[in-house]
Amino acid sequence: MSNQWNAALYDCQHAFVWHYGESLLEWLAPQAGEHILDLGCGTGHLTARIAASGAQVFGIDANPAMLATAQQTYPHLTFAIADARHFQPSNPVDAVFSNATLHWIPEPDAVIRCVYQALKPGGRFVAEFGGKGNIGAIATALFAELKHLGHLNCDTWNPWYFPTVSEYATQLEQQGLEVTRAVLFDRPTQLEDGDAGLRNWLRMFANGILAHVSAEEQMQVMQRVEECLKPVLYQAGNWTADYRRLRIVARKI
Repeated sequence: MSNQWNAALYDCQHAFVWHYGESLLEWLAPQAGEHILDLGCGTGHLTARIAASGAQVFGIDANPAMLATAQQTYPHLTFAIADARHFQPSNPVDAVFSNATLHWIPEPDAVIRCVYQALKPGGRFVAEFGGKGNIGAIATALFAELKHLGHLNCDTWNPWYFPTVSEYATQLEQQGLEVTRAVLFDRPTQLEDGDAGLRNWLRMFANGILAHVSAEEQMQVMQRVEECLKPVLYQAGNWTADYRRLRIVARKI
């Protein structure tokens, strides 16, 4: 089952996703007059930051609720529903930008093929998403508790794609993109809402997994995951997610 998105809660309780993505704009370095595609734009906040540079930017996302919020918040910008595995702008662009999206798509070759086709010769692809080891403690505890309840095939419910630098760089190079910069780094991220932070994170980012079990089991799993991770990820009234991010720049040869 695919993850479901609540745009209002995403902006309210998980704004750290796009706040952290603002530093990725330094790697993009958008210039006035450039044409830039924001792949997986969500509620459009980073799309608007790119537009503020004077670039001509448009955002695409597969979730209608996210796009509706983006269009309402930024009516002067252009947004469209599109699948990251099957998109093509009407004209080639100078850059494709993507923040916190590609770890939701376990078909990287299809995405990279579309990115390559979307770029002008020499155009750049700038992306950040979960890399190898991202949410390692959270995912381990979550699937362990599901198996404890008898869901022994729950590994097949995993929606996430967290590659190493070499894995992803190789896939880019195989499709004609030259990797010029790449880094995998730890980014522990404090969750909002204090004691409820981890439970809210699971409800937002793991609801596609939890949807496989009953409401009663969902509550049981979340409680047990909290108990398991409290000694590791909870301190002074706040939860911290064990994020690891892969940040990469590549150019179309």
